[in-house]
Amino acid sequence: MAESLRGKLILASPALRDPNFARSVVLIAEHTDEGAMGLVLNRPASATVGEAVPDLSWLAGDEEPVYVGGPVAETAVIVLAEFELPELAGAIVEDDLGFIGADADDAERLDGAIRRARVFAGHAGWGPGQLEDELEEDAWIIEPPLRDEIFTADPEDLWSAVLRRKGNRFALLATMPPDPSLN
Repeated sequence: MAESLRGKLILASPALRDPNFARSVVLIAEHTDEGAMGLVLNRPASATVGEAVPDLSWLAGDEEPVYVGGPVAETAVIVLAEFELPELAGAIVEDDLGFIGADADDAERLDGAIRRARVFAGHAGWGPGQLEDELEEDAWIIEPPLRDEIFTADPEDLWSAVLRRKGNRFALLATMPPDPSLN
């Protein structure tokens, strides 16, 4: 395996023909020789946190959408958070960014420990060597994230916004219309 992509964004390129990932922006949370795991950041669901997982409303807000984190384990709830107290994270992606563990419904224990959080249903996953193979096929574009991109208020524009920030030929790619065959 080359360098780990943990903590990086990968953006679906036009070469990626999987409709599950068309124009997706994925935060890679883990990347080892055993595979990779990430969360699709720009797929808000129609259900809100208050509707789908009311016990987590205190974390993300009642009216915030649940995000579809990927096609794997779609009924599993994952909470990505920016921590004031990272030692209380269930797992860390980088610095103060990580996952809330089994105590996600313990508001008292986590009081003051979290700056912001987002709730996801499911995740994206790759087996050993699978992501590396897709990278060799130019299916993904790698870019370090800005923290506000991870918790963007405009998920529908995230793919284009990151490409524009990357510049050069990627800024041009950001202006291309979506491929209707992938919808």
